[in-house]
Amino acid sequence: MTVIALLAGCGPLDAGGVDAGGDRGSGSGSGGGDGGGKGTGVSPLDNPKGTERGLGAVRSDKDRAAAVKLIGKVATKGRGAKTGYDRDEFGYAWADNTDDVPMARNGCDTRNDVLARDGEDLKYRSGSKCVLVSMTLHDPYTGKTIEWSKSDAAEVQIDHVMPLSYDWQMGASRWTKSERMRIANDPLNLLPVDGSANSSKGDSGPATWLPPARGIRCAYAVRFAQVALKYDLPVTAPDKEAMLAQCA
Repeated sequence: MTVIALLAGCGPLDAGGVDAGGDRGSGSGSGGGDGGGKGTGVSPLDNPKGTERGLGAVRSDKDRAAAVKLIGKVATKGRGAKTGYDRDEFGYAWADNTDDVPMARNGCDTRNDVLARDGEDLKYRSGSKCVLVSMTLHDPYTGKTIEWSKSDAAEVQIDHVMPLSYDWQMGASRWTKSERMRIANDPLNLLPVDGSANSSKGDSGPATWLPPARGIRCAYAVRFAQVALKYDLPVTAPDKEAMLAQCA
């Protein structure tokens, strides 16, 4: 069960990239809560920068009301054309040299950063404090506990919560490449998750795809909204309606 990168709804990157990345200090992150049943993630309402572990459920009536208020701030418009979209338009995958995002420029690629953020029982490649070879992941999307090892590269994928193709169609096609690199490498927009669930998502918005674990859907909608608001991107009206419905 391994980690491989997601091409913003276009499937995983080649597994040969698993060893990429430099070194940085180890650590498994922290947090509490329930990410779909068994998770250990932090509620997105308590994790606005995406630097804390995973994605925890939004539970209380007060928090659900706060979630609805936040989602309500997201603008809407129709989804634009996909013409010209390419993953390379968002820079080299998992670039550590991205400016103005947490965890960047620490000597470790973005993928390894978010794996270390969300995983437990981290084991690194010999001689490295960055490249993970095994870990335990409590997947927020399905509620599964995944014992990941590098020998099974597709079991865990890194999801762009707001898919890069979606970003492109909602306005990122007009951004500079450095701006697109930010959303592609921002930990707020990245979650290591069950590979099959992630593959089924593609570049869908919340109106057509939601995590299988119902208990995490409000949190997913909040995280989608957080990314949209941070990067001043709209969502489609059906997507916003679906997001609101998860927290009502």
